[in-house]
Amino acid sequence: MRQKPPPNYLAGYPVALTAKMRQLIEQDRLADLLLQKYPLAHDVRTDKALYDYVLEIKKQNLRNAGQPSKVAFDSKLHVISNALGMHTSISRVHGANLKAKCEIRIATVFRETPLEFLRMIVVHELAHMKEREHDKAFYQLCTHIEPNYAQLEFDLRVYLTYLDAGGTRLWGGVGTVL
Repeated sequence: MRQKPPPNYLAGYPVALTAKMRQLIEQDRLADLLLQKYPLAHDVRTDKALYDYVLEIKKQNLRNAGQPSKVAFDSKLHVISNALGMHTSISRVHGANLKAKCEIRIATVFRETPLEFLRMIVVHELAHMKEREHDKAFYQLCTHIEPNYAQLEFDLRVYLTYLDAGGTRLWGGVGTVL
């Protein structure tokens, strides 16, 4: 079986911009820039803390959306589907009732990142509760919940490109920088 190439996290961005990011990686300057912009890791480490964090964002921004039945960090997510987060909905018939179950899974790479990166992926997965497709309405909702969504997504993609190029994780432990 042929192995798939690693994902190109910067696909779709202007060539000049991606070349600049790759140059910063080669010059070993990107890590310092990311650490200046995002100096601290968050303290959301457990599935319970993640569930509470997701519910707080949902309560503030998506009051009419359903409640997720489960929110968890998933160590297999990135390996299996090259996904950073996953939103699943299952409907089951129980007698005369229809029960809907919603789960949000977040890749464990987000356990040790800045809060801004975790927030971006949580906003993305919560937006799927209202908008299924990655279309204009979806990204408008993401930007409504997190006005800096596009910049955070780009910075996260740059960080993931840095990791794929052999860089080491920049944030470790609660509120510390390696």
